[in-house]
Amino acid sequence: MNDQARANRPRRPHKPYRRPQKDPVRVLAFEALRAVDERDAYANLVLPPLLRKAREQGGFDARDAALATELVYGTLRRQGTYDAIVAACIDRPLREVDPPVLDVLSLGAHQLLGTRIPTHAAVSASVDLARVVLGDGRAKFVNAVLRRVAQDDLDTWVARVAPPYEADAEDHLAVVHSHPRWIVTALWDALGGGRAGIEDLLEADNERPEVTLVARPGRSTADELLDALGEESALPGRWSPYAVRLTEGGEPGAVEAVAQGRAGVQDEGSQLVALALANAPLEGPDARWLDGCAGPGGKAALLAALAAQRGASLLASEKQPHRARLVARALTGNPGPYQVIAADGTRPPWRPGVFDRVLVDVPCSGLGALRRRPEARWRRRPEDLEGFAPLQRSLLREALSAVRVGGVVGYATCSPHLAETRVVVDDVLRGRGGPPVAAEWVDARPLMPGVPALGEGPDVQLWPHLHGTDAMYLALLRRTA
Repeated sequence: MNDQARANRPRRPHKPYRRPQKDPVRVLAFEALRAVDERDAYANLVLPPLLRKAREQGGFDARDAALATELVYGTLRRQGTYDAIVAACIDRPLREVDPPVLDVLSLGAHQLLGTRIPTHAAVSASVDLARVVLGDGRAKFVNAVLRRVAQDDLDTWVARVAPPYEADAEDHLAVVHSHPRWIVTALWDALGGGRAGIEDLLEADNERPEVTLVARPGRSTADELLDALGEESALPGRWSPYAVRLTEGGEPGAVEAVAQGRAGVQDEGSQLVALALANAPLEGPDARWLDGCAGPGGKAALLAALAAQRGASLLASEKQPHRARLVARALTGNPGPYQVIAADGTRPPWRPGVFDRVLVDVPCSGLGALRRRPEARWRRRPEDLEGFAPLQRSLLREALSAVRVGGVVGYATCSPHLAETRVVVDDVLRGRGGPPVAAEWVDARPLMPGVPALGEGPDVQLWPHLHGTDAMYLALLRRTA
Protein backbone atom coordinates (compact mmCIF):
# COMPACT_ATOMS: atom_id res chain seq x y z
CA MET A 1 0.00 0.00 0.00
CA ASN A 2 1.46 3.41 -1.05
CA ASP A 3 1.41 6.50 1.15
CA GLN A 4 -1.58 8.04 -0.67
CA ALA A 5 -3.67 4.89 -0.34
CA ARG A 6 -2.74 4.59 3.32
CA ALA A 7 -3.75 8.20 3.92
CA ASN A 8 -7.12 7.68 2.20
CA ARG A 9 -7.95 4.47 4.12
CA PRO A 10 -10.92 4.91 6.47
CA ARG A 11 -9.80 5.20 10.04
CA ARG A 12 -11.41 3.19 12.80
CA PRO A 13 -12.67 5.41 15.58
CA HIS A 14 -10.58 5.38 18.76
CA LYS A 15 -12.21 3.78 21.74
CA PRO A 16 -12.89 6.40 24.38
CA TYR A 17 -10.64 6.16 27.41
CA ARG A 18 -12.40 4.34 30.21
CA ARG A 19 -11.39 5.25 33.70
CA PRO A 20 -10.55 2.16 35.73
CA GLN A 21 -13.18 1.26 38.26
CA LYS A 22 -11.69 1.50 41.74
CA ASP A 23 -13.14 -1.60 43.35
CA PRO A 24 -12.72 -1.19 47.13
CA VAL A 25 -12.91 -4.96 47.72
CA ARG A 26 -10.05 -5.81 45.38
CA VAL A 27 -7.97 -2.80 46.38
CA LEU A 28 -8.28 -3.90 50.00
CA ALA A 29 -7.30 -7.48 49.14
CA PHE A 30 -4.28 -6.18 47.22
CA GLU A 31 -3.22 -4.01 50.17
CA ALA A 32 -3.43 -7.00 52.50
CA LEU A 33 -1.29 -9.14 50.19
CA ARG A 34 1.30 -6.37 49.88
CA ALA A 35 1.51 -6.11 53.68
CA VAL A 36 2.04 -9.87 53.93
CA ASP A 37 4.77 -9.72 51.29
CA GLU A 38 6.53 -6.48 52.21
CA ARG A 39 6.31 -6.52 56.00
CA ASP A 40 6.12 -10.26 56.71
CA ALA A 41 2.74 -9.50 58.24
CA TYR A 42 0.14 -12.15 58.95
CA ALA A 43 -3.16 -11.89 57.11
CA ASN A 44 -5.17 -12.64 60.25
CA LEU A 45 -3.64 -9.55 61.87
CA VAL A 46 -3.63 -7.25 58.83
CA LEU A 47 -7.08 -7.96 57.42
CA PRO A 48 -9.37 -7.08 60.39
CA PRO A 49 -8.23 -3.44 60.72
CA LEU A 50 -8.44 -2.98 56.94
CA LEU A 51 -12.00 -4.34 56.96
CA ARG A 52 -12.92 -2.19 59.96
CA LYS A 53 -11.59 0.95 58.25
CA ALA A 54 -13.50 0.13 55.05
CA ARG A 55 -16.75 -0.32 56.98
CA GLU A 56 -16.23 2.97 58.83
CA GLN A 57 -15.74 4.81 55.54
CA GLY A 58 -19.11 3.49 54.35
CA GLY A 59 -20.34 1.53 51.37
CA PHE A 60 -18.60 -1.66 52.44
CA ASP A 61 -21.03 -4.32 53.63
CA ALA A 62 -20.80 -7.87 54.95
CA ARG A 63 -20.77 -9.37 51.45
CA ASP A 64 -17.84 -7.15 50.50
CA ALA A 65 -15.98 -8.22 53.64
CA ALA A 66 -16.63 -11.88 52.88
CA LEU A 67 -15.34 -11.53 49.31
CA ALA A 68 -12.23 -9.63 50.41
CA THR A 69 -11.48 -12.29 53.01
CA GLU A 70 -11.91 -15.09 50.46
CA LEU A 71 -9.67 -13.32 47.95
CA VAL A 72 -6.86 -12.82 50.47
CA TYR A 73 -6.90 -16.23 52.12
CA GLY A 74 -7.70 -18.14 48.94
CA THR A 75 -4.84 -16.47 47.10
CA LEU A 76 -2.38 -17.16 49.92
CA ARG A 77 -3.43 -20.80 50.27
CA ARG A 78 -3.14 -21.54 46.55
CA GLN A 79 -0.12 -19.33 45.91
CA GLY A 80 2.17 -22.20 44.89
CA THR A 81 -0.30 -23.59 42.38
CA TYR A 82 -1.07 -20.17 40.92
CA ASP A 83 2.64 -19.35 40.63
CA ALA A 84 3.18 -22.51 38.58
CA ILE A 85 0.25 -21.62 36.30
CA VAL A 86 1.29 -17.98 35.85
CA ALA A 87 4.86 -19.10 35.13
CA ALA A 88 3.52 -21.21 32.25
CA CYS A 89 1.78 -18.13 30.81
CA ILE A 90 4.75 -15.73 30.68
CA ASP A 91 8.02 -15.65 28.77
CA ARG A 92 10.30 -14.78 31.67
CA PRO A 93 11.24 -16.38 35.00
CA LEU A 94 8.67 -15.71 37.69
CA ARG A 95 11.31 -14.12 39.91
CA GLU A 96 11.68 -11.31 37.34
CA VAL A 97 8.05 -10.25 37.73
CA ASP A 98 7.67 -7.37 40.19
CA PRO A 99 6.00 -8.59 43.41
CA PRO A 100 3.07 -6.12 43.19
CA VAL A 101 2.35 -7.32 39.65
CA LEU A 102 2.53 -10.92 40.83
CA ASP A 103 0.06 -10.15 43.60
CA VAL A 104 -2.46 -8.78 41.08
CA LEU A 105 -1.91 -11.82 38.85
CA SER A 106 -2.41 -14.18 41.79
CA LEU A 107 -5.61 -12.40 42.82
CA GLY A 108 -6.83 -12.67 39.25
CA ALA A 109 -5.85 -16.33 38.98
CA HIS A 110 -7.75 -17.11 42.17
CA GLN A 111 -10.87 -15.40 40.87
CA LEU A 112 -10.61 -17.31 37.59
CA LEU A 113 -9.70 -20.73 38.97
CA GLY A 114 -10.79 -20.79 42.60
CA THR A 115 -14.12 -18.92 42.70
CA ARG A 116 -17.40 -18.78 40.80
CA ILE A 117 -16.77 -15.25 39.55
CA PRO A 118 -17.50 -15.21 35.78
CA THR A 119 -14.41 -15.18 33.57
CA HIS A 120 -15.03 -11.81 31.95
CA ALA A 121 -15.71 -10.19 35.34
CA ALA A 122 -12.59 -11.70 36.91
CA VAL A 123 -10.34 -10.50 34.08
CA SER A 124 -11.96 -7.07 33.83
CA ALA A 125 -11.84 -6.45 37.59
CA SER A 126 -8.20 -7.57 37.77
CA VAL A 127 -7.16 -5.32 34.87
CA ASP A 128 -8.96 -2.37 36.49
CA LEU A 129 -7.16 -3.13 39.73
CA ALA A 130 -3.85 -3.21 37.88
CA ARG A 131 -4.57 0.17 36.27
CA VAL A 132 -5.38 1.66 39.68
CA VAL A 133 -2.43 0.25 41.65
CA LEU A 134 0.19 -0.40 38.93
CA GLY A 135 -0.55 1.87 35.99
CA ASP A 136 -1.77 1.35 32.42
CA GLY A 137 1.46 -0.16 31.10
CA ARG A 138 1.62 -3.06 33.49
CA ALA A 139 -2.14 -3.48 33.31
CA LYS A 140 -1.70 -4.59 29.69
CA PHE A 141 0.69 -7.31 30.85
CA VAL A 142 -1.82 -8.42 33.50
CA ASN A 143 -4.58 -8.52 30.88
CA ALA A 144 -2.52 -10.68 28.51
CA VAL A 145 -1.47 -13.15 31.19
CA LEU A 146 -4.92 -13.57 32.73
CA ARG A 147 -6.49 -14.14 29.32
CA ARG A 148 -4.11 -17.06 28.91
CA VAL A 149 -4.94 -18.33 32.40
CA ALA A 150 -8.65 -18.11 31.57
CA GLN A 151 -8.33 -20.51 28.65
CA ASP A 152 -8.46 -23.58 30.95
CA ASP A 153 -9.93 -24.59 34.30
CA LEU A 154 -7.92 -25.43 37.41
CA ASP A 155 -7.85 -29.20 36.88
CA THR A 156 -6.59 -28.82 33.33
CA TRP A 157 -3.90 -26.39 34.38
CA VAL A 158 -2.74 -28.58 37.27
CA ALA A 159 -2.49 -31.60 34.99
CA ARG A 160 -0.28 -29.52 32.72
CA VAL A 161 2.08 -27.86 35.22
CA ALA A 162 2.45 -30.54 37.94
CA PRO A 163 4.95 -33.35 37.36
CA PRO A 164 3.44 -36.86 37.31
CA TYR A 165 3.02 -38.45 40.74
CA GLU A 166 4.95 -41.52 39.58
CA ALA A 167 7.93 -39.39 38.53
CA ASP A 168 8.18 -37.20 41.66
CA ALA A 169 5.51 -37.74 44.30
CA GLU A 170 6.53 -34.88 46.60
CA ASP A 171 6.85 -32.33 43.79
CA HIS A 172 3.51 -33.43 42.34
CA LEU A 173 1.78 -32.96 45.70
CA ALA A 174 3.57 -29.64 46.26
CA VAL A 175 2.16 -28.16 43.05
CA VAL A 176 -1.29 -29.75 43.24
CA HIS A 177 -1.88 -28.83 46.88
CA SER A 178 0.17 -25.63 47.04
CA HIS A 179 2.72 -26.48 49.73
CA PRO A 180 6.50 -26.11 49.55
CA ARG A 181 8.11 -29.45 48.78
CA TRP A 182 10.04 -29.59 52.05
CA ILE A 183 6.80 -29.17 54.03
CA VAL A 184 5.13 -31.94 52.02
CA THR A 185 8.04 -34.23 52.92
CA ALA A 186 7.98 -33.26 56.60
CA LEU A 187 4.22 -33.72 56.95
CA TRP A 188 4.35 -37.06 55.15
CA ASP A 189 7.14 -38.28 57.43
CA ALA A 190 5.13 -37.29 60.51
CA LEU A 191 1.86 -38.72 59.22
CA GLY A 192 3.20 -41.93 57.70
CA GLY A 193 1.05 -44.07 55.44
CA GLY A 194 0.39 -43.80 51.73
CA ARG A 195 -0.83 -41.25 49.24
CA ALA A 196 -4.44 -40.95 50.41
CA GLY A 197 -3.58 -39.73 53.92
CA ILE A 198 -1.12 -37.05 52.86
CA GLU A 199 -3.47 -35.79 50.15
CA ASP A 200 -6.29 -35.55 52.68
CA LEU A 201 -4.02 -33.60 55.04
CA LEU A 202 -2.81 -31.19 52.37
CA GLU A 203 -6.37 -30.62 51.19
CA ALA A 204 -7.45 -29.90 54.77
CA ASP A 205 -4.68 -27.31 55.03
CA ASN A 206 -6.30 -25.47 52.11
CA GLU A 207 -9.78 -25.39 53.60
CA ARG A 208 -11.14 -22.47 55.58
CA PRO A 209 -11.04 -23.52 59.26
CA GLU A 210 -13.98 -23.22 61.58
CA VAL A 211 -13.94 -20.64 64.32
CA THR A 212 -14.23 -22.46 67.64
CA LEU A 213 -15.21 -20.96 70.98
CA VAL A 214 -14.35 -22.23 74.44
CA ALA A 215 -16.69 -21.85 77.40
CA ARG A 216 -14.41 -21.29 80.37
CA PRO A 217 -15.42 -23.75 83.13
CA GLY A 218 -17.26 -22.24 86.06
CA ARG A 219 -17.83 -19.03 84.13
CA SER A 220 -19.92 -20.13 81.15
CA THR A 221 -21.08 -23.29 79.43
CA ALA A 222 -21.24 -24.61 75.90
CA ASP A 223 -25.04 -24.62 76.17
CA GLU A 224 -25.02 -20.92 77.03
CA LEU A 225 -22.93 -20.18 73.94
CA LEU A 226 -25.13 -22.35 71.73
CA ASP A 227 -28.27 -20.62 73.00
CA ALA A 228 -26.76 -17.18 72.41
CA LEU A 229 -25.68 -18.00 68.86
CA GLY A 230 -28.66 -20.07 67.78
CA GLU A 231 -28.72 -23.43 66.06
CA GLU A 232 -28.27 -21.88 62.62
CA SER A 233 -24.97 -20.29 63.62
CA ALA A 234 -23.27 -22.79 65.90
CA LEU A 235 -22.75 -26.47 66.62
CA PRO A 236 -21.34 -28.30 69.67
CA GLY A 237 -17.65 -29.16 69.61
CA ARG A 238 -16.62 -32.58 68.38
CA TRP A 239 -14.41 -33.56 71.32
CA SER A 240 -14.11 -30.89 74.01
CA PRO A 241 -17.11 -30.46 76.35
CA TYR A 242 -16.37 -26.74 76.40
CA ALA A 243 -16.18 -26.22 72.61
CA VAL A 244 -18.70 -24.59 70.28
CA ARG A 245 -18.08 -24.46 66.52
CA LEU A 246 -19.31 -21.48 64.57
CA THR A 247 -20.93 -22.04 61.21
CA GLU A 248 -21.13 -19.30 58.60
CA GLY A 249 -22.82 -16.29 60.05
CA GLY A 250 -21.70 -16.85 63.63
CA GLU A 251 -20.00 -13.81 65.16
CA PRO A 252 -17.90 -14.36 68.32
CA GLY A 253 -17.92 -10.72 69.38
CA ALA A 254 -21.71 -10.68 69.46
CA VAL A 255 -21.81 -13.29 72.23
CA GLU A 256 -22.09 -11.71 75.67
CA ALA A 257 -19.94 -14.38 77.34
CA VAL A 258 -17.12 -13.70 74.87
CA ALA A 259 -17.36 -9.94 75.35
CA GLN A 260 -17.17 -10.46 79.12
CA GLY A 261 -14.18 -12.83 78.93
CA ARG A 262 -16.17 -15.79 80.26
CA ALA A 263 -15.59 -17.49 76.91
CA GLY A 264 -13.05 -17.03 74.15
CA VAL A 265 -11.90 -18.11 70.71
CA GLN A 266 -9.76 -21.26 70.93
CA ASP A 267 -9.11 -24.14 68.54
CA GLU A 268 -10.47 -27.42 69.84
CA GLY A 269 -7.03 -29.04 69.60
CA SER A 270 -5.66 -26.39 71.93
CA GLN A 271 -8.51 -27.09 74.34
CA LEU A 272 -7.76 -30.83 74.28
CA VAL A 273 -4.10 -30.23 75.15
CA ALA A 274 -5.00 -28.14 78.20
CA LEU A 275 -7.69 -30.59 79.32
CA ALA A 276 -5.33 -33.56 79.00
CA LEU A 277 -2.73 -31.91 81.22
CA ALA A 278 -5.38 -30.89 83.75
CA ASN A 279 -6.82 -34.42 83.91
CA ALA A 280 -3.56 -36.37 83.96
CA PRO A 281 -3.45 -38.71 87.01
CA LEU A 282 -1.54 -37.24 89.91
CA GLU A 283 -0.62 -38.48 93.37
CA GLY A 284 -0.16 -36.03 96.18
CA PRO A 285 -0.90 -32.30 96.16
CA ASP A 286 -2.50 -30.59 93.20
CA ALA A 287 -2.33 -26.96 94.22
CA ARG A 288 0.17 -25.14 91.98
CA TRP A 289 0.04 -25.05 88.18
CA LEU A 290 2.36 -23.33 85.72
CA ASP A 291 1.89 -22.28 82.12
CA GLY A 292 5.48 -21.58 81.13
CA CYS A 293 4.81 -20.21 77.61
CA ALA A 294 1.44 -18.62 78.18
CA GLY A 295 1.05 -16.10 75.33
CA PRO A 296 -1.37 -15.16 73.95
CA GLY A 297 -3.44 -16.70 76.75
CA GLY A 298 -5.96 -19.21 75.42
CA LYS A 299 -4.63 -22.28 77.20
CA ALA A 300 -3.78 -20.22 80.29
CA ALA A 301 -7.36 -18.98 80.57
CA LEU A 302 -8.74 -22.51 80.30
CA LEU A 303 -6.19 -23.87 82.79
CA ALA A 304 -6.90 -21.04 85.22
CA ALA A 305 -10.62 -21.80 85.11
CA LEU A 306 -10.02 -25.51 85.66
CA ALA A 307 -7.54 -24.81 88.47
CA ALA A 308 -10.03 -22.50 90.19
CA GLN A 309 -12.60 -25.30 90.35
CA ARG A 310 -10.10 -27.41 92.31
CA GLY A 311 -8.83 -24.66 94.56
CA ALA A 312 -5.49 -24.57 92.73
CA SER A 313 -3.58 -21.51 91.54
CA LEU A 314 -2.01 -20.81 88.15
CA LEU A 315 1.18 -18.94 87.38
CA ALA A 316 1.16 -17.82 83.74
CA SER A 317 4.57 -16.81 82.44
CA GLU A 318 5.32 -15.23 79.06
CA LYS A 319 8.69 -13.87 77.93
CA GLN A 320 7.43 -11.02 75.74
CA PRO A 321 5.82 -8.21 77.80
CA HIS A 322 3.24 -7.36 75.13
CA ARG A 323 2.16 -10.99 74.97
CA ALA A 324 2.09 -11.15 78.77
CA ARG A 325 -0.42 -8.29 78.65
CA LEU A 326 -2.58 -10.37 76.31
CA VAL A 327 -2.43 -13.23 78.82
CA ALA A 328 -3.45 -10.91 81.65
CA ARG A 329 -6.40 -9.71 79.58
CA ALA A 330 -7.48 -13.29 78.85
CA LEU A 331 -7.37 -14.19 82.56
CA THR A 332 -9.19 -11.09 83.79
CA GLY A 333 -12.18 -12.09 85.90
CA ASN A 334 -11.00 -15.62 86.65
CA PRO A 335 -12.45 -16.47 90.07
CA GLY A 336 -9.47 -18.43 91.35
CA PRO A 337 -5.98 -17.22 92.31
CA TYR A 338 -3.62 -16.59 89.43
CA GLN A 339 -0.61 -14.47 88.55
CA VAL A 340 0.77 -13.32 85.21
CA ILE A 341 4.44 -12.47 84.85
CA ALA A 342 6.84 -11.58 82.04
CA ALA A 343 9.72 -14.04 82.42
CA ASP A 344 12.03 -16.20 80.34
CA GLY A 345 11.17 -19.87 80.79
CA THR A 346 14.76 -20.88 80.03
CA ARG A 347 15.97 -18.76 83.01
CA PRO A 348 12.97 -18.96 85.28
CA PRO A 349 12.51 -16.86 88.43
CA TRP A 350 10.65 -19.66 90.25
CA ARG A 351 12.28 -22.27 92.45
CA PRO A 352 12.72 -25.83 91.13
CA GLY A 353 10.27 -28.56 92.05
CA VAL A 354 7.41 -26.38 93.28
CA PHE A 355 4.66 -27.05 90.73
CA ASP A 356 2.30 -29.99 90.42
CA ARG A 357 1.36 -29.47 86.76
CA VAL A 358 3.34 -27.60 84.12
CA LEU A 359 2.48 -26.81 80.51
CA VAL A 360 5.03 -25.59 77.95
CA ASP A 361 3.47 -24.86 74.56
CA VAL A 362 6.82 -24.01 73.02
CA PRO A 363 7.59 -21.59 70.16
CA CYS A 364 7.71 -23.57 66.92
CA SER A 365 7.41 -23.39 63.15
CA GLY A 366 3.61 -23.29 63.28
CA LEU A 367 3.26 -25.92 60.57
CA GLY A 368 0.23 -27.28 62.41
CA ALA A 369 -1.79 -24.10 61.80
CA LEU A 370 -1.31 -23.61 58.05
CA ARG A 371 -5.10 -23.48 57.66
CA ARG A 372 -5.18 -20.32 59.76
CA ARG A 373 -1.88 -18.78 58.65
CA PRO A 374 -1.45 -19.92 55.05
CA GLU A 375 1.33 -17.41 54.38
CA ALA A 376 3.53 -19.22 56.93
CA ARG A 377 4.08 -22.07 54.48
CA TRP A 378 5.83 -19.68 52.06
CA ARG A 379 7.72 -17.85 54.80
CA ARG A 380 9.18 -20.75 56.73
CA ARG A 381 12.44 -22.44 55.73
CA PRO A 382 13.88 -25.81 56.84
CA GLU A 383 16.69 -24.02 58.64
CA ASP A 384 14.14 -22.27 60.88
CA LEU A 385 13.72 -25.53 62.76
CA GLU A 386 17.39 -25.46 63.72
CA GLY A 387 16.78 -22.10 65.38
CA PHE A 388 13.84 -23.40 67.41
CA ALA A 389 15.52 -26.63 68.50
CA PRO A 390 17.75 -25.35 71.36
CA LEU A 391 14.92 -23.23 72.76
CA GLN A 392 12.43 -26.10 72.69
CA ARG A 393 14.82 -28.44 74.51
CA SER A 394 15.75 -25.81 77.07
CA LEU A 395 12.12 -25.00 77.83
CA LEU A 396 11.25 -28.67 78.30
CA ARG A 397 14.25 -29.25 80.61
CA GLU A 398 13.29 -26.25 82.75
CA ALA A 399 9.67 -27.40 82.86
CA LEU A 400 10.76 -30.81 84.16
CA SER A 401 12.93 -29.04 86.71
CA ALA A 402 10.02 -26.85 87.79
CA VAL A 403 7.66 -29.74 88.54
CA ARG A 404 7.88 -31.76 91.75
CA VAL A 405 8.65 -35.46 91.79
CA GLY A 406 5.41 -37.17 90.78
CA GLY A 407 4.18 -34.05 89.01
CA VAL A 408 3.27 -33.91 85.32
CA VAL A 409 4.63 -31.81 82.47
CA GLY A 410 2.83 -31.28 79.16
CA TYR A 411 5.10 -30.51 76.19
CA ALA A 412 3.00 -29.08 73.33
CA THR A 413 3.65 -27.65 69.90
CA CYS A 414 1.45 -26.43 67.07
CA SER A 415 3.62 -28.39 64.67
CA PRO A 416 3.64 -32.05 63.63
CA HIS A 417 7.25 -31.89 62.40
CA LEU A 418 9.14 -34.75 64.04
CA ALA A 419 12.11 -32.48 64.74
CA GLU A 420 9.84 -30.35 66.95
CA THR A 421 7.87 -33.12 68.61
CA ARG A 422 9.04 -36.59 69.57
CA VAL A 423 12.69 -35.96 68.69
CA VAL A 424 12.79 -33.08 71.20
CA VAL A 425 11.25 -35.19 73.96
CA ASP A 426 13.51 -38.17 73.26
CA ASP A 427 16.61 -35.98 73.29
CA VAL A 428 15.72 -34.41 76.62
CA LEU A 429 14.84 -37.72 78.27
CA ARG A 430 18.03 -39.36 76.99
CA GLY A 431 20.26 -36.45 77.98
CA ARG A 432 21.34 -35.50 74.47
CA GLY A 433 22.71 -31.96 74.60
CA GLY A 434 22.21 -31.67 78.35
CA PRO A 435 21.97 -33.63 81.57
CA PRO A 436 19.59 -36.62 81.56
CA VAL A 437 16.17 -36.06 83.10
CA ALA A 438 14.46 -38.59 85.37
CA ALA A 439 10.99 -38.73 83.87
CA GLU A 440 8.62 -41.24 82.30
CA TRP A 441 6.00 -41.05 79.60
CA VAL A 442 2.33 -40.75 80.55
CA ASP A 443 -0.08 -42.12 77.95
CA ALA A 444 -2.01 -39.06 76.76
CA ARG A 445 -4.57 -40.96 74.68
CA PRO A 446 -6.99 -41.92 77.49
CA LEU A 447 -7.03 -38.25 78.48
CA MET A 448 -8.74 -37.36 75.19
CA PRO A 449 -11.83 -39.58 75.50
CA GLY A 450 -13.82 -40.15 72.35
CA VAL A 451 -11.13 -38.75 70.05
CA PRO A 452 -10.30 -41.34 67.36
CA ALA A 453 -7.09 -42.09 65.45
CA LEU A 454 -4.65 -41.08 68.19
CA GLY A 455 -1.96 -43.48 67.07
CA GLU A 456 0.16 -45.87 69.09
CA GLY A 457 0.97 -43.38 71.86
CA PRO A 458 2.03 -42.55 74.45
CA ASP A 459 2.14 -39.09 72.87
CA VAL A 460 -0.66 -37.65 70.74
CA GLN A 461 -0.62 -35.95 67.37
CA LEU A 462 -3.84 -34.29 66.24
CA TRP A 463 -4.54 -33.64 62.55
CA PRO A 464 -6.81 -31.27 60.60
CA HIS A 465 -8.10 -33.97 58.27
CA LEU A 466 -8.71 -36.55 61.03
CA HIS A 467 -9.86 -34.40 63.94
CA GLY A 468 -10.86 -31.05 62.46
CA THR A 469 -8.29 -29.31 64.69
CA ASP A 470 -4.93 -27.68 64.22
CA ALA A 471 -2.11 -30.23 64.13
CA MET A 472 -1.32 -29.98 67.84
CA TYR A 473 1.19 -32.32 69.46
CA LEU A 474 1.22 -33.31 73.14
CA ALA A 475 3.65 -35.36 75.19
CA LEU A 476 2.90 -35.91 78.89
CA LEU A 477 5.82 -36.69 81.21
CA ARG A 478 5.92 -37.50 84.91
CA ARG A 479 9.02 -36.58 86.88
CA THR A 480 10.37 -39.63 88.72
CA ALA A 481 13.32 -38.22 90.69
